[in-house]
Amino acid sequence: MTPESEAWAEGLRADAAASRVDGREAGRPTAAFAAERALLAAHLVAWFDTELPGLLAERAAEAARGGHGLAPEPAIVLTTTEAGCAAAAELLDRDDPLTRQLRGRFACVTELEYRRWCMRHPDDEYRLHMAHWSWMKTRVPPQWWPRFARWPLGTGDSYWLHRTGTAGAGQERRSSHLWKWNGTTAALLKPFVDETGSVV
Repeated sequence: MTPESEAWAEGLRADAAASRVDGREAGRPTAAFAAERALLAAHLVAWFDTELPGLLAERAAEAARGGHGLAPEPAIVLTTTEAGCAAAAELLDRDDPLTRQLRGRFACVTELEYRRWCMRHPDDEYRLHMAHWSWMKTRVPPQWWPRFARWPLGTGDSYWLHRTGTAGAGQERRSSHLWKWNGTTAALLKPFVDETGSVV
């Protein structure tokens, strides 16, 4: 990382740590938190092991072409939930060559922490960082449920939306995946839906 990228990422990590209010999920059932953590962990492992190397190569190639002062080795910001931060901490604790190489470039924060930092220290063109988001919307409002009528719920079930994407490494990518939660387990209903319920 360049010193500028490193300072930006370190500032984000420090700001998030100083302002984080733990326990916002305190009233949530343990099973729901554990299921969300497991789903986000599975996504993050797959993204880290299969997609991230290609994204970093794409970013380095764009920087080599003189892409708007892009840092060829950017900070990597992961925005997620408390459950996702716990999953990311486990992932970044792995002892393999890729993880050891990239660990210091990561900042794992909530979406609110990231947005607040970027308002004060903007990097709109992603010169210093790339961002990957992966979080579960576990409280899909009931007024949205008719959008997903093709994938009906059982009694007592609710919808979850897994929102994920990456910006700052080539063209921005984003997707949503529809899950159902029955109070005990989560099950994938439909990958790649838009939030109007249409298949992407």
